Amino acid sequence: MEIRFINPNDDLLEISNIYECSWKYAYKNIIPQEYLDSIPKGRWANSITKDGMFNLVIIENGLIIGTSGICRSRWKQYSDYGEIVSIYFLPEYMGKGFGNHLLKRCIEELKRLGFDRILLWVLEDNIRARKFYEKNGFVCSDEYLNDNIGGKEIREVMYSYNCGKF
Repeated sequence: MEIRFINPNDDLLEISNIYECSWKYAYKNIIPQEYLDSIPKGRWANSITKDGMFNLVIIENGLIIGTSGICRSRWKQYSDYGEIVSIYFLPEYMGKGFGNHLLKRCIEELKRLGFDRILLWVLEDNIRARKFYEKNGFVCSDEYLNDNIGGKEIREVMYSYNCGKF
């Protein structure tokens, strides 16, 4: 297993595919199926390397199996926080411990960037992800966002983490 930052030789379509497969698997029965089925190939390829975003990949046996995006918080009121924007895996690698390694590396990298506190947003109905973050020391806050995905009202909850705990 290797975890590293993406580089110019990485195929952004391959990384985008991880997002696409993960969304279709993890958000089934949370986001409307019609919307999930309509996600086009390469949907995230052009946004992976946007300014200010640092992207990691986790590789097992030569295959990129997961990816994560981290940055300074995108939320003005939390500008002194680091943010984990995404952690996604190919479905067949979920629940096998790889997420713990990638999350730990995200925290380490955000600490290296000078952040003592980290936040992330999780779909309220994504119980599996919420349990994962809670197991790893993240605490659910009272902050939430309302969104509409595929015509369905969706709520995201904010989790925070104090880097002194890891």
